[in-house]
Amino acid sequence: MALDSLLRASLNKSELVRRFARSLAVVGVSPNSLSVLSLFFAALAGLSFFLAGKSSSSSSSSSSPLSPLLLLLGAGVFVCLNAVLDALDGVLAREIGNASRRGDFLDHVLDRYSDVFIVGGIVLGGFADPWWEVGVVAIVGILLSSYLGTQAQAVGLKRVYGGLVGRADRLLIILAATLLTLLYPLPIPAAGLRLLNLSSSFSFSFLGWTLVLFAVLCNATALQRFFYAWRRL
Repeated sequence: MALDSLLRASLNKSELVRRFARSLAVVGVSPNSLSVLSLFFAALAGLSFFLAGKSSSSSSSSSSPLSPLLLLLGAGVFVCLNAVLDALDGVLAREIGNASRRGDFLDHVLDRYSDVFIVGGIVLGGFADPWWEVGVVAIVGILLSSYLGTQAQAVGLKRVYGGLVGRADRLLIILAATLLTLLYPLPIPAAGLRLLNLSSSFSFSFLGWTLVLFAVLCNATALQRFFYAWRRL
């Protein structure tokens, strides 16, 4: 399912995107500045998710009941900007002939911080409460899946982008979950858990269920990439 390779190939072939990247270079924008700016928007997204979750939990005493929805809307916009800038930095680097190992290294480091900011904001916002541990497992899976993709390259293989979910998939899922939470912010109980007496506590909004999904799929992706690399060593 990983969209990363497909998205990268599509952007490199898009004349419109390449032309826009060249226009950025003309006004002095560098690939590294786009990478740093994408991190800034990721931090804003995480902060917005955090504030939206906290505002929702105290909405009864809040004077502005629309604030959680506005914060969620802002979070979605910031996630979009993070995704766009993260995609553009590589295109810009290739268009101006400035692709380098240092830029690639910076991009991957900032991407991991961006992932933690965005998903961490959802976790700290309480969207998975009282099962906040699910969010921790999700973040571990995200970091490990990304680490194993680049570690394969470090031991002499090609960088691994395959697996169930990549970064582009995660951002798309987060955007979809944010939109669905805007439309229906109430918790959704897990089907089939009534027999275990967990249906009342294991009940999340769409963003909470996104953390559950990441906890499963991202760790599965990490294992996929591990065994893919292991068989080729």
